[in-house]
Amino acid sequence: MLKLVSDLRPAGGQPEAIAQLREGLSAGKPFQVLQGVTGSGKTFTLANAVAGLDRPVLVLSHNKTLAAQLYSEFKTFFPDNAVEYFISYYDYYLPESYIPQTDTYIAKDCSINENIEKLRLSTTASLLERRDVIVIASVSCIYGLGSPEDYDYMCVRIAAGDTVERNDLLRRLIEIQYERNDVAPEKGQFRVRGDSVDVFSPRRDEFVRISFWDDQLESLEVFNVTTGRSTGKRDKIVLFPCKHFVMPQERVAPGVEGILAEMRDRVREFESQGKLLEAQRLYQRVKYDMEMLKEIGYCSGVENYSRHLAGRAPGSRPYCLLDFFPKDFITLIDESHVTLPQIRAMYLGDRNRKQTLVDHGFRLPSALDNRPLTYEEFDAMIGQCVYVSATPTDYELERCARQPTEVVVRPTGLLDPEIIIRPLGGQIDDVIAEIRSATVKGEKVIINTLTKKNSERLADYLQELDIKARYLHSELDALERVRILAELRRGEFDCLIGINLLREGIDLPEVALIAILDADKEGFLRSERSLIQLAGRAARNVDGRVILYADKITDSIKSLVAITAQRRKLQQEYNAVHHIIPQTIKKKPLPSVADVVNPPPAAGKNRSGKSSGLRAAEKPGVYQAGPAVKPGDQDEFDALIEELENEMLAAAEALEFERAADLRDRIKKLTSECQFQA
Repeated sequence: MLKLVSDLRPAGGQPEAIAQLREGLSAGKPFQVLQGVTGSGKTFTLANAVAGLDRPVLVLSHNKTLAAQLYSEFKTFFPDNAVEYFISYYDYYLPESYIPQTDTYIAKDCSINENIEKLRLSTTASLLERRDVIVIASVSCIYGLGSPEDYDYMCVRIAAGDTVERNDLLRRLIEIQYERNDVAPEKGQFRVRGDSVDVFSPRRDEFVRISFWDDQLESLEVFNVTTGRSTGKRDKIVLFPCKHFVMPQERVAPGVEGILAEMRDRVREFESQGKLLEAQRLYQRVKYDMEMLKEIGYCSGVENYSRHLAGRAPGSRPYCLLDFFPKDFITLIDESHVTLPQIRAMYLGDRNRKQTLVDHGFRLPSALDNRPLTYEEFDAMIGQCVYVSATPTDYELERCARQPTEVVVRPTGLLDPEIIIRPLGGQIDDVIAEIRSATVKGEKVIINTLTKKNSERLADYLQELDIKARYLHSELDALERVRILAELRRGEFDCLIGINLLREGIDLPEVALIAILDADKEGFLRSERSLIQLAGRAARNVDGRVILYADKITDSIKSLVAITAQRRKLQQEYNAVHHIIPQTIKKKPLPSVADVVNPPPAAGKNRSGKSSGLRAAEKPGVYQAGPAVKPGDQDEFDALIEELENEMLAAAEALEFERAADLRDRIKKLTSECQFQA
């Protein structure tokens, strides 16, 4: 059962909200909405609502930064249960694509974060092992994953006293993607030493020593990888696969036959249409991939053949993380007003790109079945659901019959922040003065701009004025964003500049001032919901205030002012009746997912102000007899590479694949040509 551990007690509007949510879950109510003001403790309310239940929980978030924060909070609330983290494991991902207008094919290129991959494997293993599991996930949970039945079937289950030939065990490990390394094994590898086999877990920092006496398993002992110390002997051990895409070898042959049959039909179709180039292209690619698959069990882009290999029917949805949950799991969709539209958008974007590849002979039509879930498929799988948002849309409210569970009064007695409107003219000079004033009082500041480039330029400008400032946007990888937010809370800098990532759910009690530049440029980034969410970042501080820089009062600004005034009135009345004096939330920084997978570095930051926590402290040396580059030149080279990488990621995000591929090639060429002294 899910066991909540906390010194906090429900207060304000929380007790009533917890009771309503628990009653709805117990009664089997399919949809509920938790509508709470920012800083009302919605996460704590949800934790209390699911505490004591014997059902797994999926907490779905719309971005990785918020998911990491939720992971930290739930891990603190449920230390005795399995709290897992499941997001996309790509630090950089350039999808396979084709641009017919310029006849440009771009192969898939990606960089996988091994730490995140370990957390993903831990998630699926926990779901198969136990029921007291809380999974914090991004929308990557709707993308294709291996079959849970195959994953479970391929697990190697052994027990002390079993009769197993050693070589048979080694073959089984290789079948589930383990590699042999007798010199310096790492996670997902094993080494053989006489009558013992050390198997290094792909999901935990431990290895299992399997000791044989002839063909009998004499003992199973678990060791810590870092210290080498034993953590105890086990009677039974389950060795999980190193990859999510695994299947029995006997399934490969029928899958290959199905792929080749589809290829022959598609080639005949191209030839009948006079598309001989497309026919030849498809024939060569599929034949090569199938030879690779039969010989080494893997080929580039193997996921595009997943429908045949998994034995699924044409047009059927792929397996995903949701398939690993039991039927009675609970779904909590955080910031649902943003998360649900994001889920709806995933399918069509993926479909359009792959359809071009299929039409021009780069992929078989069955590749279209390797896709994210449609919204209808997702909605049919989630079971009981609680939508969580300070600004739910009509869609969520209608699903709960316009009867949301509301939390307007904060347990701390804090009021909604004061709204101040100032003219656009001189907004930068004014915000600089406000930052200096706030810094003297030990307060932190968030500035919201309209573009990534503006956030970077403003951060550089403030640093030149000796203001400790950083920027945060989607081009920084997931764990680095988490690190930057943790550094703000620790007081390593005073001002954070961002766009959209500093809206929903970001919990920063130290922030007292929110400055919204160009607030009257009405649109998605300055809509009513966006302004309410941005203003909420200052709702955890007793001196919280929001400055809007605007020359005209838009409808969104009017709505923000009216809603804030109404809420402040209710909150003041509650405080007066209960004799509450508002106080800033005192909250110790929680260990983040970045700290879990990679301890913080001792080194400083790079020139842009970005944390270097996930980068190697020292570059691998290249020993050469030729002239070395001067130390000062290396800094310039690093800055150039960093700028090119940022441009590449921005191009990929904007679907400018040709430009992104060109930038990628330039980076590789520069890196290979420049040699630095070790």
